[in-house]
Amino acid sequence: MDGIMSLPDLFEKLLGDDQDSWPAEANLLLAAHDGNLRRIKEIAATLDDDGEGIAATVARTAFHGMNALHAARSLHVYRYLLEVANMDVNKPDTTPGRKTPLERAIAGGDLPSVRYLIDHGADIHHQREGNITFLHSAAKKGRTEIVKLLLSRGAHVDGKSDHGTPLHFAAIKGYESTVKILLEHQADPNKVMPSSQATPLSAALFTTSLPCVKLLIQAGADVNATNNPLARAAGSGLTEAIKLLLKAGANPNCPDTHGRMPIELAAVYGTREDVEILFPLTNPIPTVADWSVDGVITYANLERKKLEDDDYVNTKMSDLKQKGNEAFDEQDYEKASVWYTQALEVDPCDATTLLKRCLCWLRMGEGKKAVKDATTRAKHHPKLSEAYHRLGEALMLEKDYEKACVALTHGIELDPESDEMDKLFWEAMDLKN
Repeated sequence: MDGIMSLPDLFEKLLGDDQDSWPAEANLLLAAHDGNLRRIKEIAATLDDDGEGIAATVARTAFHGMNALHAARSLHVYRYLLEVANMDVNKPDTTPGRKTPLERAIAGGDLPSVRYLIDHGADIHHQREGNITFLHSAAKKGRTEIVKLLLSRGAHVDGKSDHGTPLHFAAIKGYESTVKILLEHQADPNKVMPSSQATPLSAALFTTSLPCVKLLIQAGADVNATNNPLARAAGSGLTEAIKLLLKAGANPNCPDTHGRMPIELAAVYGTREDVEILFPLTNPIPTVADWSVDGVITYANLERKKLEDDDYVNTKMSDLKQKGNEAFDEQDYEKASVWYTQALEVDPCDATTLLKRCLCWLRMGEGKKAVKDATTRAKHHPKLSEAYHRLGEALMLEKDYEKACVALTHGIELDPESDEMDKLFWEAMDLKN
């Protein structure tokens, strides 16, 4: 699901399919979006009731919180709007994201337009909600040339946001060239993400990007950081990453947050080569009776079979879900969320439990956690309207009304009879504007 609805799609949702019936202001913005300068001027002429002139009319025309400069995507339109209409290059729109023209150009990957906007006064140090900078936005999209341009104009390479630095954003997407440029400009490879304490190295391992892992280790990334990069690599079967981490000094005797050693995680994943690599470096584990490569693998298989046994899993899940439901019914949502979390460790794909935990987060006002659970459910169950319903509700809690509209639109398409979702959608639309 795309998190941002395109301007034509948004207007069509709001105004219907018949563009001829749309307000002139909406059609002017659509012309700016399409790069049709002649059409912009034609529409402006019809709106110029006071005789202030076409350029001035274009400059003051807005619709649903956006003006022509926010809608534009073409260099020749930008030139007209800034050099003739004298519009404010740094004015944000009034959507929940409060995006400026520069951010929209970066999102589109339009390097000439980005350069033009900066040359004509766009503030590259502007921050939006969550302390996200333009460098974060460019890194997240892997816009390497735009990253270079922003850095050359003085963008802060280690700008902190609620979700990490630009290096985190590039590493978790596996954008090797972007990671390389950021490191060449002295990005700190050991900055931690406030929400999870993850480093860029952990982010690169999450997306299994070996080239990014190599670059980060070469730049001095801490291979024994809090998130235990070696355990993550072992649990994902990343043989070459395990070799790199061990060579750089990673500790094979450091457990993950659940108390499991990297060798156990490698055995559970099923990569014998990884177990063989880790075995000579790992201290004997007391619960493994036969301390050998085969013994570790046998032990891991027995533990895994417990979870593969339907009776074991069903009994365990039933017990944890019952405890969670009892706490939920008593409106003790914090305790319920703990039981549901434990249940999801047994069966991460249990859709009902994921939804119940999402509801706990919503009741507790934990918007970010609710968004994460609802997004996961929507990803794995894309045909269930309820997933998008809860995602829309969570996004509204986070005051991200634009994305809430997108989620609820998907939900309504799946369940057109849902009055509750329809009501939420129009609430989000009103709040967005």
